[in-house]
Amino acid sequence: MASNQTPSTQTNSDEIDLGQLFQLIGRGFNAIFRWILRVFLYLKKNMLLLIGLVVVGLAIGYGLNKIISKKYKTEVIVKPQIESKNYLYDVVNELKSNIGSRDTMFFKSIGIENIDFNGLNIEISRVAEVGNSESDLKYLELLQSFENTDAIADIVRAELQNKSSFNHRITFYYKDTAFGKQFAEQVLNYINTNAYFNGLLEVYKSNAAARIKEDEKLLVQVDQIITNYTKGLANNGSSSSNDKIVLDNQEQVNIADIFEYKTGLIRDIETKKLELEERKEPVSIINLGQPQVEQKSFFGKSIVLIPLIFVSVFFILSAVVYLNRKAKSIA
Repeated sequence: MASNQTPSTQTNSDEIDLGQLFQLIGRGFNAIFRWILRVFLYLKKNMLLLIGLVVVGLAIGYGLNKIISKKYKTEVIVKPQIESKNYLYDVVNELKSNIGSRDTMFFKSIGIENIDFNGLNIEISRVAEVGNSESDLKYLELLQSFENTDAIADIVRAELQNKSSFNHRITFYYKDTAFGKQFAEQVLNYINTNAYFNGLLEVYKSNAAARIKEDEKLLVQVDQIITNYTKGLANNGSSSSNDKIVLDNQEQVNIADIFEYKTGLIRDIETKKLELEERKEPVSIINLGQPQVEQKSFFGKSIVLIPLIFVSVFFILSAVVYLNRKAKSIA
């Protein structure tokens, strides 16, 4: 008899446990519903007050937007030359520190008189490159698969240099547009007065000019060799890509190598002329933007921020009053 009663007792126990579980779940849903109902009643009770706070906040925010002067900014895209990136960031940090300390003597020393520190600031960041890194890598790998010639090596070198050299954005913040434009120009002039980098640039430009001059001399000689070869072909009436040219020192040179050498000279001249054009200053100015109004984020605008502050303060005070009342009832 005892063995027959054991399964029945176990079944009843399981049914009781499930019943208790469903009761707990039901109580939980009831508690959530009661909480939502209390919140609804609370909002309904204070609806007029909340609407009033929002309206007052909107009015104050709108008034502040009209009273407070707008803040402007100028964005300048620059490109450091000859490894001057660290110098550029150090100078910007120095300027930012002097703005924070309102060092008028420093700014007078760089030609900025009657400086207005109100709303003045300067920031720098790297310009994000628009492109696909994976496709760029595949392109370089494709170039590497070709024959290892000087032309391919020059292309790969140029691509790597281009990908490793980034532009940077200097942003000037101010409130007076006339002063802000002058301030930005004076700061950029100051950045490019570094004696060390200007000395290096002079050496670079001197070397590039000398290289161009020598390449042009060699190009004239190569053109003369090609002209003489062409005249010889006209007299002989036959040609071949494997024809040899005998130089004054009795050395034989393939005509195809002569044309490749000429192409290399032309490319080298073009590269050096481009360097002379780009490397005029330690930090090249790619684009000096015009003054523009600084656009604030949605929650940074007074017309939005002040109503949110009023409503938040109201909820915090209501919570404090509720907790204080509960504490007194417990005591």
